[in-house]
Amino acid sequence: MRKLACLLMISPLIVALSACGGDSGTRINTDSNPTTPVNRNIGNAVKTRGQLICGVSGELPGFSFVGTDGKYNGIDVDVCRAVAAALFDNPDAVEYRNLNAKERFTALQTGEIDLLSRNTSWTLSRDTSVGLDFAPVVFYDGQAIMVRKNSGIKSLNDLKDKAICAQTGTTTEQNLADQMRKRSINYKPVVFEDINITFATYSEGRCDGVTADRSALVSRRTTLPKPDDNVILDELLSSEPLAPAVAKGDPQWSNVVKWVVYALAKAEELGINSQNIAQFANSNDPEIKRFLGTEGNLGEGLGLTNDFAARIVKHVGNYGEIYDRNLGTKTKLNLPRGQNQLYTKGGLLYSPPFR
Repeated sequence: MRKLACLLMISPLIVALSACGGDSGTRINTDSNPTTPVNRNIGNAVKTRGQLICGVSGELPGFSFVGTDGKYNGIDVDVCRAVAAALFDNPDAVEYRNLNAKERFTALQTGEIDLLSRNTSWTLSRDTSVGLDFAPVVFYDGQAIMVRKNSGIKSLNDLKDKAICAQTGTTTEQNLADQMRKRSINYKPVVFEDINITFATYSEGRCDGVTADRSALVSRRTTLPKPDDNVILDELLSSEPLAPAVAKGDPQWSNVVKWVVYALAKAEELGINSQNIAQFANSNDPEIKRFLGTEGNLGEGLGLTNDFAARIVKHVGNYGEIYDRNLGTKTKLNLPRGQNQLYTKGGLLYSPPFR
């Protein structure tokens, strides 16, 4: 009875102290476990600020890169622009933060950035132990290895006892180790935190090969002194679905980013692009009317205007337009869409219904 009485006396004090510690705004997670849910309201914070803070690489042509005009461009950048267009009807309401592989998750967990759009692979451990909520995949990729054309290296087996450059803090290092171990191939890993140093070391001939996502290898090859002197091996070491991510703890913000990405694919599926969107304004198709917000209130459920998808397409385009201008046949990268085609054309891009 005495123990019960003590507990009853202490309980109100605990409740009072707990109440004092709470807040309804954005809060940095200082717990040792980054997956512990926290009270967040990122969407409202972004709207109040009037600007989205987006974490990118800033050093990967085709994905996020600063052009000669000083402007950011790339498929990852366009995802940021699409979110800003949905929120503000202004795709330029974005502040970009360049982050390396080691910094990116901490920046998201601590609230330094609102959205991570930085060629990041969606994995189980990042969904759980790192505490990320991933949006749909924006680029289906796979890890590969680049070597010099005159090296005589044609396959992974030819890399026995060779030095291979890789970036630490990514899935790349582990994937390489797994595949070489599975094949009983001894090799010399040469790892760096900085992606620029990784490729510079390879360029200087201090590594026999360099490994990264295939798209990153294609992109980085264009920056080497003699791009055509380097080839990418056909063998893939892994599957790498690249997707934007937000921190756990704010399902509404996660839904906003998720449905912005879906809108890019759905617009292409419906045949709506930045050039012809005005022609659909008076469409009688119920699906198109819901998508463009001329009928229904789908945007309200996300805390957005009902025409949020129309804003995205008007300012940024559909997924096909984004792909073509950043990675397509008319760019230096010249990457075939392959798996990144719509499901209707044999690819993996698929959006749930807008209804």
